[in-house]
Amino acid sequence: MYKETNLRSIVKGISWRFFATATTVTIIYVFFGRLDLAVAAGVVEATTKVVIYWAHERIWQRIKFGRKRIEPFNLWFTGLPLSGKTTIADKVYEELQRLDIPLERIDSKDVREMIPNIGYTREDRIRHMKRIGHLIQTLQKNSVSTVCSFISPYRKARKIIREMVKNNIVVYVKADIETCKKRDYKGVYQKALKGEIKNFTGISDVYEEPKHAEIIIDTEKISPKEAADLIVKYVKRKYIK
Repeated sequence: MYKETNLRSIVKGISWRFFATATTVTIIYVFFGRLDLAVAAGVVEATTKVVIYWAHERIWQRIKFGRKRIEPFNLWFTGLPLSGKTTIADKVYEELQRLDIPLERIDSKDVREMIPNIGYTREDRIRHMKRIGHLIQTLQKNSVSTVCSFISPYRKARKIIREMVKNNIVVYVKADIETCKKRDYKGVYQKALKGEIKNFTGISDVYEEPKHAEIIIDTEKISPKEAADLIVKYVKRKYIK
């Protein structure tokens, strides 16, 4: 979470005192009709109370009473290729950013570009999930929540993530294979059907549907915007009260 700096506290104190002092000066002038007395009283009051406000802010920074730590969470989007995971995850990330909480977006494509030699066999994918789990753990230790989108086709791999990270929320973005093929603007399904892409989930490799997903999004029934709103409401209710 964010810490109130000395400079921010001072600026807040000055801005507040500007309006408050202007009110004080106006009241004194109206009642006593002396501008010199009103200005003098305003200057003394402003200087004194800015200092008091700063000290008050510093003291409350050290007091834990009434403060509630937002526990970091991990939103894990899983589903077939082109099911809509990335689109929905991006919208959720944008909405959660508005809450001004420490948050990071992790997408499989970005990670694979940084680590290009990752394979697509079952063993490679499971090993890769352990790397991602470690990354999320590191971010959570620094109170950073995460929005992740990975095909993660195997239950074993998703179980690894659930066991490694705190407050894991599995979002199953559900779409049948024919629907995903229709959305195939990249032509990857056609390449997989021709045998040009090996270990392709849904064609030459399995996708094991989650049995215990916290949220199931049927992309044939609701829009990405509606899905994002539903997920954000869930996160707010569970972790940001």
